[in-house]
Amino acid sequence: MVLYLDEFRATRSLTRTVRRAQREARWQVTLDTCFERVMRECARPREHQDRTWITEAIVAAYCDLHRIGAAHSVEVWERDRLVGGLYGVSIGRMFYGESMFTRVADASKTALFALVQLLRRHGFRMIDCQQNTRHLASLGAREISRATFLQQVAELIRQPGPDWRASSIELPDA
Repeated sequence: MVLYLDEFRATRSLTRTVRRAQREARWQVTLDTCFERVMRECARPREHQDRTWITEAIVAAYCDLHRIGAAHSVEVWERDRLVGGLYGVSIGRMFYGESMFTRVADASKTALFALVQLLRRHGFRMIDCQQNTRHLASLGAREISRATFLQQVAELIRQPGPDWRASSIELPDA
């Protein structure tokens, strides 16, 4: 399951939420300000789950990737409260989405919306979503063949990656 950035679809509900958040200065979107905290929020079991795949060993490994500049997080804040976010890994011009969370409606979708805009600015073409979910499909993600995926990934990871430290992210225009 991949999301081609030019196929990202912001739903009407998401567009309304983002416009309202902009108008009311309700949310702030940040990049890489609290990576481990985002991971731990993503690791909290969802409703009807006992546990999560994000173990302490995985948190430690991804925090190491973050320290060397390969893993990144997008955070959505409502005042000083973290209400949504996502994290993933970037190699070259390829982004691998790992997990997202939300504590208020559309906060994780807003994080994805902001990430899509950032990645577009840096010449990325797709996000590996990994899981086929209705949620991701509603935003434009779709399955592609393994052969197509491998061919595109091979091309994208050879391209130089952006300087993430010099990147900024903001609430996207809806």
